[in-house]
This record gives sequence, structure tokens and C-alpha cells, in this order.
Amino acid sequence: MTLVSPSLLSADFGQLNHDIDMLNNSEAAMLHIDVMDGVFVPNISFGFPVMKYIQKAAQKPLDVHLMIVDPGRYISQVRDCGAEIMNVHYEACTHLHRVIQQIKQAGMKAAVTLNPATPVIMLSDIIDELDMVLLMSVNPGFGGQSFIEHTIKKTRQLRELITNTHSHALIEIDGGINDKTGRQVVEAGADILVAGNYIFSSPDPKETISKLAAL
Repeated sequence: MTLVSPSLLSADFGQLNHDIDMLNNSEAAMLHIDVMDGVFVPNISFGFPVMKYIQKAAQKPLDVHLMIVDPGRYISQVRDCGAEIMNVHYEACTHLHRVIQQIKQAGMKAAVTLNPATPVIMLSDIIDELDMVLLMSVNPGFGGQSFIEHTIKKTRQLRELITNTHSHALIEIDGGINDKTGRQVVEAGADILVAGNYIFSSPDPKETISKLAAL
């Protein structure tokens, strides 16, 4: 069974409690929270006050994806917002190993995201320290973008790296995920699918989550 992490970036923030309640009663494995600063990516999403509200309403683990400059500065705040997984970009961390250590010391699982142009080999020296790797299958910053086909090959490369190093890291894919692209990356070795627009714009979001989980 594939794990599904619906992206709350695509939820209706006028009815956020309703959407979180729907996800609580769905087959979603966790809730994906995209934090953007308008600097690392060309968009601004939401910050810690909204995350704390989500924490109170959510009954699923929080998968927090920081698309921000210098994410290591905010480890304690992310922890205090109830995150189970703290996900930082390889491209945003000057001292990535230190940040990963600090995330784990704070009691969270550590994940690293790679942008589409960043090769998998860049994680070879740290893959055994990670709980999860997120491959961006679109350029980060906005929802609703088209899936980048090269991600399928990249997923296979990451699965090979994880297997060869005996890492326990899970593979998560984010961007342009639907039934077709979801199946392609799962067949290539992905464990977790992040989907936003595809879930929240569907006539039956819970059924859409169920279909993704069955891939």
C-alpha cells in the first residue's frame, strides 16, 4: 500500500477545519504542510500560527516541508507545532549534516528534499542518516504544475542508492501527482505520494486518496 500525504496548500483555508476533518477520516497517512518564505521559492504560504492550528485539528502525523532559507533556524518552532517529520531542502542548507542531527535531537524524523535539477548522488554521504527523501517532480513554489518526467528515472536512482547503502529512508514524491504519474513513480520505487490539487479539486477527495493509496 502506498502512503499518501495530501498537501494542505491546496485546501480551502476558508473551511480548513472541514478539510482537515475530511483528511482525518480518510486513508491519508499524514498531512503535508508546505511552508514558503518568498525568498527560497517565489511564493509565500503560511507560518507557525497556522501550523499550530493544524496541529490541534489534525489526527494524522504532520509532514512539514520547509521551502525556506536557512531552515535550521526554525527546528524548535517546527517541533513545537507538532511535526513528526521535518523536511529541509538540500539547496537551502550550508551545513546539511548538522541540520539533520539537530532535527533528530529535537525528536523529529529528518528528511531532505531535492529540487528537480539536483542529482540524487548529492545525498550519497548522508543517505544513511535520513528517514525520508523528497524528490520534487515540479519546480517548488506553486501548486498545479505539470509533472517532470525525469523524476521517474531519478526515483529509480534513489531507490538504488538506498538499497546499496542499506538506508531505511523512504522515498516521497511531490508535484503533478495523479493516478498515472503516481503509478509511474510507485513502480520506480516511491513509498509516499504528495498530492494537492488532484485531491482537493476532485469530486470525492476521500475516494481520490483511496485510489492513490491503492497504487
